[in-house]
Amino acid sequence: MSYDQLPEGVTRETMDVDVLIVGGGSAGLSCALHLQNQISKHNEDVASGKKQGEQIPEQMIVVLEKASEVGAHSLSGAVLNPTALRELIPNFKEEGAPLDTEVKKDAVYYLGSDFSFKLPVTPPPFHNEGNYITSISKLNRWLATKCEEKGINIFPGFAAVEALYEGNKIVGVRTGDKGRDKNGNPKANFEPGLILKSKVTIFAEGTRGSLFKKVSEKLNLRAGKNKEVFEEGVKEIIQMPHGTVEAGQVIHTMGFPLSKSIGGTFIYTIPGDKIILGLVAYLDTEDPLLDPHRELQKLKTHPFLKNMLKGGKVIAYGGKTLPAGGWYSMPKLYGDGFMVCGDSASMVDVQKLKGIHLAMKSGMQAADTVMEGLTKGAEFTEEITKGYETRIHGSYVKNELYKVRNFHQALSKGIVASMPMLALQEMTGGRGLQDPMPIAHGDAETTEKVVDVWGPNGFDEQLSSLPKPDGQLFFDKLSSVYLTGTMHDEDSPNHLILKDGDICRSVCEPNYKSPCNHFCPASVYEMVPSTKEPGKKDLQINYTNCIHCKTCDIKCPFENIEWTVPEGGGGPQYREV
Repeated sequence: MSYDQLPEGVTRETMDVDVLIVGGGSAGLSCALHLQNQISKHNEDVASGKKQGEQIPEQMIVVLEKASEVGAHSLSGAVLNPTALRELIPNFKEEGAPLDTEVKKDAVYYLGSDFSFKLPVTPPPFHNEGNYITSISKLNRWLATKCEEKGINIFPGFAAVEALYEGNKIVGVRTGDKGRDKNGNPKANFEPGLILKSKVTIFAEGTRGSLFKKVSEKLNLRAGKNKEVFEEGVKEIIQMPHGTVEAGQVIHTMGFPLSKSIGGTFIYTIPGDKIILGLVAYLDTEDPLLDPHRELQKLKTHPFLKNMLKGGKVIAYGGKTLPAGGWYSMPKLYGDGFMVCGDSASMVDVQKLKGIHLAMKSGMQAADTVMEGLTKGAEFTEEITKGYETRIHGSYVKNELYKVRNFHQALSKGIVASMPMLALQEMTGGRGLQDPMPIAHGDAETTEKVVDVWGPNGFDEQLSSLPKPDGQLFFDKLSSVYLTGTMHDEDSPNHLILKDGDICRSVCEPNYKSPCNHFCPASVYEMVPSTKEPGKKDLQINYTNCIHCKTCDIKCPFENIEWTVPEGGGGPQYREV
């Protein structure tokens, strides 16, 4: 049976809503809350005579969240610039925003193979004093409670799987069915997905939004733009002995352990004697064996970290991708009946590794655009939604992204080669020698064969230097996945679509050693002895391990894997990270 086909006699319920927000992360929740606040203020001003005009009738604002609860899929570097939060909720401290600590110290270190040195001056992009270290999972849960207090409808466990069109106008979405077995057949607990019809739809799905990806392709929203490129990050929270950690420190490092890829690491200290340790790597690397989880384990063997982490125990783990293309990779942000914001629109400052406040601000500006349409009594045609792009261009979202518009392109050329370019960009407000600086290849296209990157002996000598898992500080990948709490129904359709298994067996494994087996931070992909060709290997997909980072959709050298939304409620259960 087709996954969209319904059993005889079963129909989908249709619900009419006013404003539909796809994604319950920082962008979507900020959009919903700001819109409701603006409607309330407008109506109060009209009632008191401060403003002329009509009151806006009550709006049904719906936020769809594919996770089992808001925050369960939220993972971030989690140093927050509070600008947008302060604008959204001016008294956020008094309201109990779960910000662990204000940043009190920051530093940058270079790590050699067995030594480290601190840069005498912290470069301006790494200045974080005045920012906050927080758990984005906790922050989004808190924002959700603020939304619900204002009567906003949040539907957790509902995955949007299809955009609904009238011509090129988006008129809503369909949510995924629940209770189908591995073959797509309805089980006893089958629930058909909903048809949600909306006056305007805001896409706020986060990195590599799977629904917006399809919308973007259908409506050609990336025409004339740089290709999307991404970074992959993994993160652990380490519980240290009582009284050993000074909260409020932010340390970034360069160098070890990455040798074939561009990237770096971050160390944050929070109350309760906890250290957040993370590693981020560019996915446009040539290395087919890039494995951020493996590199994170290796990082902890360095004397600088070994000393810092003595007596620690890893208590949480997670992984995700983040958009790295910046300003010139942003799609067209609006269209007939829709807008897109946050990470789905590549709104991340990759120089500073910051995107939460930009996601929040873009969501708020989408809300301002909706508000304009409501006060004019207008349909949400392109004439109205174009105001969103105008607002973005007039805000600090553009100011911050435009200053680093060519940063990723330069750094991708290597640390040493990029230094003169980056210095020139700093002096010219981001312009550099070439503006725009193109991104010639997507991340999938940059991967080279193992022998070309690692030589005839491949990766053997690297593997011998890996630390042995001890269940305390060092973990194998499967044990780390356990810490994410990820869950999918074992008897549900595989949401990771393999287009051609022959490529994996005949071309990818022999030449590239199956990059998905390495870059996936959750042991989803595994090569097993082939049942079709003895002596070769087939790709096995352990889809219930998936933590929704979407690296496979981005970095497979043959673009042979498509990440689709699993049954609503499945996936990681982040709380701390």
